[in-house]
Amino acid sequence: MIGIIGGTSLGQALGALGGRATTVETPYGPPSAPIAVATVEGIEVALLPRHGLGHTTPPSAVNYRANIWALKKLGVTRVLATTAVGSLREEIHPGELVLPDQTIDKTHRRVGTFFEDLAVHVEFSHPFCDTLRGVLQQASTTLSGTTVHPRGTYMVMEGPAFSTRAESDLHRAQGAHLIGMTVQPEARLAREAELCYAAISLPTDYDCWRPHDGGREALLQELRSNMARATTAALSLVRAALPAVAKLGSTPCHCQRALDDALFTDPAAITAATKERHALLLARRLGR
Repeated sequence: MIGIIGGTSLGQALGALGGRATTVETPYGPPSAPIAVATVEGIEVALLPRHGLGHTTPPSAVNYRANIWALKKLGVTRVLATTAVGSLREEIHPGELVLPDQTIDKTHRRVGTFFEDLAVHVEFSHPFCDTLRGVLQQASTTLSGTTVHPRGTYMVMEGPAFSTRAESDLHRAQGAHLIGMTVQPEARLAREAELCYAAISLPTDYDCWRPHDGGREALLQELRSNMARATTAALSLVRAALPAVAKLGSTPCHCQRALDDALFTDPAAITAATKERHALLLARRLGR
């Protein structure tokens, strides 16, 4: 099954696709919302609005562990995620799409691992699945009228307030192309859960490094317009990519064996209770 995590705006658009609402209990509490299992382009997908129904949950409060665990429990093996961002580069225009290939994580209030009780160190030099990114890049060539940037570094800030001007200038100086609040620890948890994960970023504005010519009302109107345009394009890209993602089937990917060399704790030292707690994630690694 393919999982789709919808961010701002796209979460609501995905909800309009319908599907069978499925409640999944997790060791970490409830996910952001019931997961809708639906058929899109003839393919079974699990739809999850990251911020909950009605966008009630801010980025810092999203239960990322529950979301990823629930998708894994449902049998999801590959995840496409969308996220609204600010552009930190002149050439990345609001309303376009970006397929990020790197992140810089500056969050500090979120639990970033499933394994607080074990020494598990996943390889994370490439935080997004190269296979899925390739599929998205290929699918993007079929879209007309939409520019899709094939790579970019996503700076993940804690929020909920947006950047100061000095922070925005710093993020640019540090090499980031995008600024947002959601792909971490989501991507890292997906790697720990051995799920392939790729993101589609939707730039809505130029953050605050680039002065806006109009007043606040003009800026808000522009944001809404850019969000609507990018959401439509992102949904088209997801639809275009789904058949190719589905064809991957059981094609091997290093993401799905991320725990092979990541468990540093001696398996003989792991208690039965700990093995049971992490059975969903460690069953393959421990041969259970």
